[in-house]
Amino acid sequence: MGELLNSPMIQGEMLRRAEVIKAVAISISPVGGPVGDPRPGHYKESWKATVQRKGVGRTNKKRPVGVVSNSAYYARWVEYGTEKVPAHHVMLRAAQVGGRNQ
Repeated sequence: MGELLNSPMIQGEMLRRAEVIKAVAISISPVGGPVGDPRPGHYKESWKATVQRKGVGRTNKKRPVGVVSNSAYYARWVEYGTEKVPAHHVMLRAAQVGGRNQ
């Protein structure tokens, strides 16, 4: 069973699912900001999908996991909001929509 869970087939499936979530995140990402924003669209262009091996379960054995991330330094503020900017919850919504078996 462990060999199957670590097979290239499972790694490919984890990457496919991460790519689906990434595509949804890109489609709902906010663009722009205040007038004169020097890099409008930077957040939208900063999404990345990868497969990493992480410990899971009781035995903490390494298994492939799809990971979707955004490298924009302000990504957490877009996700969770600030005192002046409302939360957009891009990752949450992308995982809810794109995480379905598509």
